[in-house]
Amino acid sequence: MAGAQNVGLDTRERVLAAVRALNYEPNTAARSLASATPARAGLLYSNPSSAYLSALLIGALDEMGRRGSQLIVVQCAPGDARRERRAVRQLLAGQVAGILLPPPLCESAAVLSEIAAAGAVAVGIAAGRPSKRISCVRIDDRKAAFEMTARLLALGHKRIGFITGHPNQSASAERLAGFEDAIKTAGANVRTSIAQGYFSYQSGLEAAERLLARKDHPTAIFASNDDMAAAVISVAHRRGLKTPGDISIAGFDDTAIATTVWPELATIRQPIADMAARAVDLMYEELGIRKNGADAEPQDIVMKHRLIERGSVARLRP
Repeated sequence: MAGAQNVGLDTRERVLAAVRALNYEPNTAARSLASATPARAGLLYSNPSSAYLSALLIGALDEMGRRGSQLIVVQCAPGDARRERRAVRQLLAGQVAGILLPPPLCESAAVLSEIAAAGAVAVGIAAGRPSKRISCVRIDDRKAAFEMTARLLALGHKRIGFITGHPNQSASAERLAGFEDAIKTAGANVRTSIAQGYFSYQSGLEAAERLLARKDHPTAIFASNDDMAAAVISVAHRRGLKTPGDISIAGFDDTAIATTVWPELATIRQPIADMAARAVDLMYEELGIRKNGADAEPQDIVMKHRLIERGSVARLRP
């Protein structure tokens, strides 16, 4: 109203006085829904992997650009509810119509509550499980981890290490569950070692040191993302172990780092860029439904993953 040119001066002053008295803040999500101009979208991120973030941004930016829309990116440190709420408000203040939420923020109670209170549309990307509160685009993490573990077993490995992901993400639990499912299927003659990781390269270094400290260390290590798997290759090299001659190493995601280390990583390809683009599509679908006065039910879109064979994994030598 303050910017309108066809409103009388007296009327404008009375409206502005009422706004100040009521401490009114416009509902930017509702304004975007009503607008015919291309909407802005926000992306709230905190993932420690720069390779993962790059793939995510490529997909989101490509799809937003195709639609002639803008993407506003805000970083947020996870685990602090007050900061998470503030980050959501910052995005909404930028008049975004919807928000894209990669992990772990797609599962943050503070973030989801703030978005719901604002009446905004949000779509999660790469959660480990479907959500009852927002739509999500993901893969079947449990099935994917099962397939990679089964592949290592098929290559003759009987001592297998696993590096878990950050405990604040359901995808971490699903990948561990898939690993354990495959081990149970193989029988009792397989020995496993599990180390805690946090999806960062540094945490991968620390986990690899723990797994490789023993003489009877694993002959194969499966890490919950490529950053940690790349760290395992580094530690193995430092300890004089050849990959894959002495130890096979597998990752998850198939980000850029998987093909920049040597040997290149066998990994699970998660179509991160395609998932981000699909999340943008889903956001616009829900905006259209709301614009027509209906409620949009949360959707669970499960995209296909793929096991990628590369030089970091080989059959166990006698």
